[in-house]
Amino acid sequence: EYPLHRHVSGFTSSLRTSSAEAFVPTSVDVPNGLRRPHQKPAILRKISAAQQLSASEVVTHLGQTVVLASGTLSVLLHCEAVGNPKPTISWAKNGEEVKYNDRILLQPDDSLQILAPVEADVGFYACNASSALGSDTVSIAVTLAGKPLIKASRATVINTESPAVTVDIGSTVKTIRRANVTISCQVAGVPEAEVTWFKNKVKLSSAHHLHDGLLLIANVSLSDQGLYSCKAANLRGEVTESSQLFILEPPRPLPYLEDLTAMLSSAETGTRSVLTSPSGTKMTVSPGSSALIGCAVDGHPTPNITWLYSGEPLSLRHRLLAAGRVLQILNVSDAPDGEFSCLAQNEAGSLTQKTSLAIQEYRWSVDKLMACSASCGHKGVQLPQLRCLLDGAEVNISHCKEKPKPALQPIACNRRDCPSRWMVTSWSPCTRSCGGGIQMRRVTCQRLTATGSSVPMSNEACAQVSKRPVDTQNCNRQPCVEWVASSWGQCNGPCIGPRLAVQHRQIFCQTKDGTSVSSDQCSALPRPLSTQNCWTDVCGVHWRVSLWTVCTATCGNYGFQSRRVDCVHVRTNKPVLEHHCSWRPRPVNWQRCNITPCEN
Repeated sequence: EYPLHRHVSGFTSSLRTSSAEAFVPTSVDVPNGLRRPHQKPAILRKISAAQQLSASEVVTHLGQTVVLASGTLSVLLHCEAVGNPKPTISWAKNGEEVKYNDRILLQPDDSLQILAPVEADVGFYACNASSALGSDTVSIAVTLAGKPLIKASRATVINTESPAVTVDIGSTVKTIRRANVTISCQVAGVPEAEVTWFKNKVKLSSAHHLHDGLLLIANVSLSDQGLYSCKAANLRGEVTESSQLFILEPPRPLPYLEDLTAMLSSAETGTRSVLTSPSGTKMTVSPGSSALIGCAVDGHPTPNITWLYSGEPLSLRHRLLAAGRVLQILNVSDAPDGEFSCLAQNEAGSLTQKTSLAIQEYRWSVDKLMACSASCGHKGVQLPQLRCLLDGAEVNISHCKEKPKPALQPIACNRRDCPSRWMVTSWSPCTRSCGGGIQMRRVTCQRLTATGSSVPMSNEACAQVSKRPVDTQNCNRQPCVEWVASSWGQCNGPCIGPRLAVQHRQIFCQTKDGTSVSSDQCSALPRPLSTQNCWTDVCGVHWRVSLWTVCTATCGNYGFQSRRVDCVHVRTNKPVLEHHCSWRPRPVNWQRCNITPCEN
């Protein structure tokens, strides 16, 4: 049905081969190769024409295509290799090791025989010859009734270093940018199949194609990422295989992190922030404060970030923000020493960035001095000014209370002769206590030396510096005043006890010449009494009560009785006005009586 010697996708169809066939190893010098003591393995490729001997049994060498027909009972795949030491032969189908059974046999000469081949046997069979010196592999395609067949792989290839990578169609490719990616679509079929390439189901132009079913994607970038498909089609059918291409970008540092800037603007006062870097950064923080540490990295796919403290997982109180890109330390005092680092990882590689937090402690400072206590003479001293500092800035002194205070040593200052100046003694007592007196003091011109001695100087020396102070002044110019009292009034005021009453008099403030003045001017003097107790017979009184009258009822709720109450003089026994007895409680003059139920 098919031509015997038709070329299909670079291979040749054949049946049992003749004895006149010639084989040559691809990497061996025929005249000298077999005589070498050591030789790498090399599989012999068929280069002569083939002849048909039988349709039920197919015998072929590697490098050809076998088309299974309905009458094919056996397929024998020869694999002849040379090498020293003798190479070991192994077989694989579509990239996986062949599993032998009662239908798929490994012959003593390392040939592979398939009895009663079925559709499941279709595929690419590879013979591998290997020894300690190396290996060699050649494939042969077995297809059914000429339908196209693609050699596919299900491997995942990750390339993070090489500038070029080649894979079989069907593989998943993950590679770094700027690499050259070649996807091989090895096709077999009778008649010859036409190969078409697609990216994301869109047909690619012929500019991407290379010979022998290869697709080259040069200098790959993120725009080249996608699904690449190879479709092989002929009159017997079509088949498609695809490879997914992912572009890897290893983690790389960024100069800024927008999330960190936004968080810092809403953080509590005193919170500081820092970005990690590959070489390491540093930040000074206050004890007990909060800190935000950013890990600004980029990569494809997005790197996973792991935070470490001193190379170990975090155990201190913290929060992870912005998908782990920002680490918040709630209290920096929990991390007195050590280094924070963020490990960014993806399939393309990893990157470690780090930072160190320096906790600035409160400390006492005596680097500033107070003003000198004197401008000249021998007693001028300066005391150091005790201050509490944090990171060079002065803070409330209470923050340093747990720190021992440094000793404050006074420092001598301005120890020099003073200029001449007037010296005065204290004022003498006033010659009068009121009405105008005189005070005097002594005024001299002197100069205080740096040794502490005082040297008398002429008045002219001081007059050039300042005006001479006065040595006499008036004093106690207020008028002389006194308290004056009138005679006591009669002892007839309100009674406050038995025979005891109150009498009054008036108090005035006046000058010595009898002129009345405001009482305020006498406020500095002791004020005489204006009221006193006195004895009087008028207050010899008491309350006198009579007997109770007969009750107005013998029972019920309304009976009452009364009596007479009078304030009477003790001596005359005559009634007087009741207010004279008010210093004692007045007895009651009526009460209820016979408060009992009535029988009828």
